[in-house]
Amino acid sequence: MTKKDLTIGMLGFGTVGSGVATMIRDNEKELTQRLGVKVKIGKIVVRDMEKERGTYVDEGVLCSNVSDVIRDSSIDVVVEVMGGIEEAREAIEEALTAGKPVITANKDLMALHGHSLLRLAHENSCDLYYEASVAGGIPIIRTLEDGLASDRISGIMGIVNGTTNYILTKMKEEKWSYNEALKKAQELGFAESDPTSDVEGLDAARKMAILATLAFSMEVHLEDVSVEGMTAISTEDLELAEQFGYSVKMLGFAHRDQDGIDVSVEPVFLASSHPLSSVRNEYNAVYIYGDAVGETMFYGPGAGSMPTATSVVSDILAACRNLLLGVGGKRSHNPMNSRHLKGEDQQSAQFFHRLLVKDEIGVFSELTSIYSKHHASLGSIIQRPGEKEGEAEVILITHSLSRKNQTEIINELNATSSVKQIISNYRVEGGER
Repeated sequence: MTKKDLTIGMLGFGTVGSGVATMIRDNEKELTQRLGVKVKIGKIVVRDMEKERGTYVDEGVLCSNVSDVIRDSSIDVVVEVMGGIEEAREAIEEALTAGKPVITANKDLMALHGHSLLRLAHENSCDLYYEASVAGGIPIIRTLEDGLASDRISGIMGIVNGTTNYILTKMKEEKWSYNEALKKAQELGFAESDPTSDVEGLDAARKMAILATLAFSMEVHLEDVSVEGMTAISTEDLELAEQFGYSVKMLGFAHRDQDGIDVSVEPVFLASSHPLSSVRNEYNAVYIYGDAVGETMFYGPGAGSMPTATSVVSDILAACRNLLLGVGGKRSHNPMNSRHLKGEDQQSAQFFHRLLVKDEIGVFSELTSIYSKHHASLGSIIQRPGEKEGEAEVILITHSLSRKNQTEIINELNATSSVKQIISNYRVEGGER
């Protein structure tokens, strides 16, 4: 392909879109040097043509119709930063069918429809890049696709949602309540007015489905991810975790072995010695286990206009380079492995249980018999006085046991008259492996 410049059509001009436009304008010389041709923005689809915009852009490039971008023969690459699912999916499908490479930052879309969109891109010999859909400015998708392509990835563990990490950081360091930390996160723009997607683990689950698909070369769907939110976490839980040598983190997990894969998002007691424990505030980090490379971690800003725009513009460069070389759409996205999920009896972890029990003879024996019955050995058992007379607090940390046995233990504890309340129940990570 021989051109004097390459023209970008953008669908959307919000926080990320304005960052992309700023980078393309401010880094024009660097981008031209890397590609050998100039990259320019030809058209931008916006919902409100009259809206005042903080980022300078030539008014002549603004339009209100998605088709004006996709069907314009002068547009070489389409960038989708409009958000949403159905409208974005239709636009991307139209662009790919027209043979135009697409860059998207849309994690919701890629988690739900990424498999079919990547197949469509392959059928039409064009690229679909989506680095910015996971972990903002951290190049984790490119790392899995290229940097670690020669290795066999056995596991991923990561903080992939900045909102929840900010909340937990402030609860621990400032002793704020969950509601106080959430309110501050909303004031700073880290959390939406409706934070459900973040605090209930849905946002992280979408990202883990995308990462697991890449890491394991297997179609991992959103419904394959087991999800537990963080709204029940108390400052007392964080203080207890610290006493036992842990910090509380909202983590995403993806693991595979000979039995299959399991993917989850949940609050975790993470050993304070683990590198992920030191990740503070709104930052993200992804920890990868590779058979050859061993353990490696990638850290950086997980969101924001310019960090996310960095990933989008890097994808733009990759797509443009492929166009110039005539190798667009040559990457293979066909999963090598069939979808094989582990059952609860094949998933294992350690667990932390904090119980409020009757302070009377025989209760301890009853508790230990329940754990023994379900094949759970105990690493730590501590009894503390309860707040009321006749009550005691018992803290137990198990050795590794199956999810099935963990569920059975919780169910039996709830049904036992000696147990007045299961105060908290967390997965433990970073002790046994």
